[in-house]
Parts: sequence; C-alpha cells; structure tokens
Amino acid sequence: MAKKTVATLHEGSKDGRAYTKVIKMVKSPKTGAYIFDEQMVPNEDVKDFFKN
Repeated sequence: MAKKTVATLHEGSKDGRAYTKVIKMVKSPKTGAYIFDEQMVPNEDVKDFFKN
C-alpha cells in the first residue's frame, strides 16, 4: 500500500512543491498558553509569515 501512495504523489502536477508547511508558536491572549499556528504557504511567502 505504501508503494501506491508514493506513486500517486509523483503523478499529476508539480504544484505541491511550490508550497511549504510552516509552524509558528503563538501565545494565546485568553489563556496565556502557547498554541501552534500551522499553514501551507507558497515558498515566496514564508518569510512574510514569520514576520507577522
């Protein structure tokens, strides 16, 4: 089954390589606890994601 999954990832367009999963730790204003903000952003916008 793993071979089939890998094979489907190689098929189709190459748009998946244009995005990066980024994870930023953010302090919650309500509780003060840290939460993780996970997003898929284009490779060009990674630095802008971490600036905000």
